[in-house]
Amino acid sequence: MKLTASDNFQLGAYRADPATAPKAAVVVIQEIFGVNHHIRSVCDRLAGEGYVAIAPAIFDRVEPNFTSGYSPEEVAQARKFVANPDWAAILRDTQAAIDAVANVGPVGIVGFCLGGSIAYAAATKLSGLSAAIGYYGGVIVRFADDKPKVPTQLHFGEKDAGIPLSDVETIRAKRPEVEIHVYPGAQHGFHCDERASYDKASADIAWPRSLGFFAKHLKK
Repeated sequence: MKLTASDNFQLGAYRADPATAPKAAVVVIQEIFGVNHHIRSVCDRLAGEGYVAIAPAIFDRVEPNFTSGYSPEEVAQARKFVANPDWAAILRDTQAAIDAVANVGPVGIVGFCLGGSIAYAAATKLSGLSAAIGYYGGVIVRFADDKPKVPTQLHFGEKDAGIPLSDVETIRAKRPEVEIHVYPGAQHGFHCDERASYDKASADIAWPRSLGFFAKHLKK
């Protein structure tokens, strides 16, 4: 489907709807690999839990319809999108996704990697959200002086090579109201079952924890 941002830019999105009447909606924000198979499967899983899920293609302004796998070559290619991200444009596109599902009921947001940082920024800057969840967002520490406007939950891997535990402790110190979980032994990307860094034990704790958080805060 297509979304229209406040500056009239049109971007793509993937939407999954539950088989029964939805209980709420969740915006899913991608990693640097685009709205790929994994992000679509996250949307499908959320739809299976009764949520309308929508994943905006936030790289469409740079390269429409970009998706990627996880080989070293693909990772290197995908990194070009975050060399100098246009945060204002990304947040406009995220707001477009929130607005597109606002008629469903309460709206939450969940993001992974780059998307985890965007989910946190959305919680502090955007309107129409009721809850936010970020997985291993490497830039959250830079945004930690900004207070989320909605209940926020963050997930980090203890062995994440890109996010030192000192960053997590900085966030914890600056934002004591934010629920933060660190998963022993887990690396960056531990939730994605298509990556070598997938950690099933950690993901099997984090995902139900996320669903519980949404169930608590996305009530009509």
